[in-house]
Amino acid sequence: MNAASFIPLLLALALSPLLLGVINRTKALFAGRHGQPLLQTYFDLWKLLQKGAVYSRTTTWIFRAGPIIGLAVALTAAMLMPFGKLPAIIAFPMDFLLFAGLFGLMRFFTVTAALDTGSSFEGIGASREVFFSALAEPALLVALATLAQQTSTLSLSTMFGSISGARWLHSGPVLALVIITLMIVLLAENARIPVDDPNTHLELTMIHEVMVLDHSGPDFAFILYSAALKLWLFAALIVGMALPDTGNVWLNLLSAIGGILVVAVMVGVIESVMARLRLVIVPQLLVGAGALAVVAFLLGLA
Repeated sequence: MNAASFIPLLLALALSPLLLGVINRTKALFAGRHGQPLLQTYFDLWKLLQKGAVYSRTTTWIFRAGPIIGLAVALTAAMLMPFGKLPAIIAFPMDFLLFAGLFGLMRFFTVTAALDTGSSFEGIGASREVFFSALAEPALLVALATLAQQTSTLSLSTMFGSISGARWLHSGPVLALVIITLMIVLLAENARIPVDDPNTHLELTMIHEVMVLDHSGPDFAFILYSAALKLWLFAALIVGMALPDTGNVWLNLLSAIGGILVVAVMVGVIESVMARLRLVIVPQLLVGAGALAVVAFLLGLA
């Protein structure tokens, strides 16, 4: 590990809230509106951190620990993620399994914090979150296993460092299927349309947002920042596969940042041109993503 390994983490910490602003401005452009400032998420985080938190007398320490542990887990996942062909701070064989497992741990504490409130609405959201994640996680794991197969390495840092133009010429269809799979998983894991609508206010149709209705102040700031980090990390997975190594460190970083912003714009476009799917259709989408990942894996064996 060297000083350059800290650059991916610092970029994630500094720029991840910007992605939410890019998505919202893209959606506003499609709707013919000016939209909120690009830096609105930063303002919201600062305002929330200055407020106090309100806790129900029915909740326990689990409710208070959920946002803190969720943020800690997101920060740990960011330490595992390479960026711009630079290695991550933490890199070891099979670290992609830990990377995927950390999001499961983050979800577990978010769900238990929601259930700790005793709210029936939050219980509904928690149930949906667990069910959909059980379908999205296998697709993510198979996609990462396919990448490991194609690069003959078992660490995220060496996997993405091995993606080159020659690799795309040799395994383009496989990598393209993996990218499509990861894009679907990104939408599901980050509660975006067509899986979930982050702007809805109808408890009966909400998934992620309904689980955090009772959080306030700094706790909600932790949740919002964790969500931004999670979006950044999934976008970094896609960009790390899509962009080959240019041979120049700074050009790799600039192209990776530009790629992340393009992914955010794509999310905004998807949310502008599509409606949210019916809840009974969402499992079919996630199973389809898993099937694409399996096809990519089998193509890689051929």
